[in-house]
Formats: sequence, structure tokens, C-alpha cells
Amino acid sequence: MPLIKPDDGYLTVFNLFETDTVPLQDDVLDAMRDIIDNADYPGWISSTLHAGVDQPGTVNYIQWRSAADLQARYEGQKFQRKTVPLFHKLARTVRLLKTELTAAQHHPELGGDIEIAPERDDYTVLIVFDTKPEDQGELLDTLAKPDEWIKTVPGYRSHTYFRGVDGTFVVNYAQWESKELYDAFHHLPEEERPADIRAGRSRARSLVTNRQANTYRVTHSRSAKD
Repeated sequence: MPLIKPDDGYLTVFNLFETDTVPLQDDVLDAMRDIIDNADYPGWISSTLHAGVDQPGTVNYIQWRSAADLQARYEGQKFQRKTVPLFHKLARTVRLLKTELTAAQHHPELGGDIEIAPERDDYTVLIVFDTKPEDQGELLDTLAKPDEWIKTVPGYRSHTYFRGVDGTFVVNYAQWESKELYDAFHHLPEEERPADIRAGRSRARSLVTNRQANTYRVTHSRSAKD
């Protein structure tokens, strides 16, 4: 079972696909599951596949030992000639986001590490905040401040922040108990949030140039140790 740990030193890649229909989403899931089940690349640690809930799409959460290992995979002829064209055939948009984990927080009842697995049945929220390179550091500092209040919100399980290696985005990956409880939190009126949270949200919005969000369920996972 993959773990999200700030001190593991892995390069985390989010392969983010948007599709026009659920059947196309299922085609991407089938293709990605086949890739994951046959993965034996040097430096590959794990892959965890997610299916879109609110909108059609998929995310593959991939851990690599290093950027050099990932680059070797990207430069392979099979990836260039078969995998990439297949992605673009099935999906309306494709983003391959290279990141580093910078902050992680979880509900105390979950124990020591954040786990990702189909058996957990998390309602997963993934948001990509695009930003200017000169603003990425402040955006991360603003978003990733320790948040004691959210631990009191019903349904909260965990949230993590990843720095885009190219400096142009930040990824928020969060786990909730259910869609209903997340929606209640998401639509909570601003005046019902603590003052420091409201101030941080306002500042973050001023630093974001675009926001891409969807919700997911984990459908498949495999690691090099399996």
C-alpha cells in the first residue's frame, strides 16, 4: 500500500486526464491499469489509479525514486510511440505533473502515515493551482500552514501539498470520508470559517492564475514491492 510521507524523498508524478465521457474514462482506466500491472521500470516505486467522480477523468498517482529514473521512462521508445499517442487519443486534456511533496497533515485517528488504497474508499479531492513562478513559494506557504481547525470538520481525513518542479503550480491532494461531508465543508459560508483561514484563502486566491479540480475514487494500486 503506497504511503504519502514528506521524508521519503520520492518524485511524485500526477498523470492527470480529462475525458469527455464516462466510457472514455473507462478506456483510460483500462489502459492505465494494464500499464501499472506490467510496470517494471528502474526507479519506479508505485502507481495508484483514480477514477473521476464529479467529472469524467482519471489520475495516476506515481512515485519515482528520482527525476532521472522518470526521464529514462519518458525517453523510452514505447512511451513515445505508443503510450503518449494513446493518452492523447482517449483524453481531452493530458497533464503529466512532476512534483515534490512539501506538506502533509491528517486526522489524529488515522495513525502515523497517510495511506492510499482502494480498500480505504476515500473520497479524494485533487486541485491543481496554477501560479507564477515568483509566487509559488508564497502560495505554498499560505496553503500549507498547519490547520488545527480542519481536524474538527466532520469527514476530514487528510490533505497534502505538492510543489510543481517547474515552479508553475501547486497540487492539493485531500482525502475525505464521503462526498456529502466534503461538499458540506466546501460550501461552508466564509463567515463560518476561522478568521485566519479566511485570510489565507483570500491571499491564496490572489496568487492563483488558474484552478483545475475534480474528485476521485481509488480503483487500483500496485507497488514495486508487490
